[in-house]
Amino acid sequence: MKKIFQFGEDVEGYNIRVLNEREIRAAAGIMFLAAFISWMFILFQENFVPLKYVITLFLVDFVIRVFINPKYSPFLIFGRWVVRNQTPEYVGAAQKKFAWVIGVVLVSTMFVHFIIINAYSPIASITCLTCLIFLFFESVFGICLGCKFYPLFFKEKAQYCPGEVCEVKSKQDIQKISKVQSFILFVFIVLIFVLGYFMNNRFQEKPYDLFGIYGTEQTK
Repeated sequence: MKKIFQFGEDVEGYNIRVLNEREIRAAAGIMFLAAFISWMFILFQENFVPLKYVITLFLVDFVIRVFINPKYSPFLIFGRWVVRNQTPEYVGAAQKKFAWVIGVVLVSTMFVHFIIINAYSPIASITCLTCLIFLFFESVFGICLGCKFYPLFFKEKAQYCPGEVCEVKSKQDIQKISKVQSFILFVFIVLIFVLGYFMNNRFQEKPYDLFGIYGTEQTK
């Protein structure tokens, strides 16, 4: 029974319980894709049904992660299967639990709005967007935004963070951003605004069927 209700795994060589960051990122990617697709249904079809399914499944998954055992989380199991051939990257379980508690709060808020009350509001929209941002950063950048708040509430230092960001160390040359690279990034950002100002009307024109094989007329 103790093994069932447990947060994190006991791994040889680690003095605290840990989790596999690779399967966590895979699970976050799967969840982000599901949430993003359901969001698109709302934007383009005003169809809230997919989002209601996603929110319910997310809540069940997070409850299992936080209150039972991450090992039995359906999304994490799926993520484990996806990255089963990759070498595990261990991270401290404590900060992940804190981050997932935030996840429970966010998803519960959406569950109350969209399923129990069956209504939407700016609160629900902001909460949903926040979840998407959290999942995106976790899956794409390997950055746990929820973990960033861990030191604000707990005195003990987080251990075994993804990418060893908890450890103070000097950056290697390949990690440093030069002045030339900074300038290129600045020019790129300026280009985005220039395109938006000068090319917006052109970009809004609907492309026409060049070979006439789709039976559509050119938009005038």
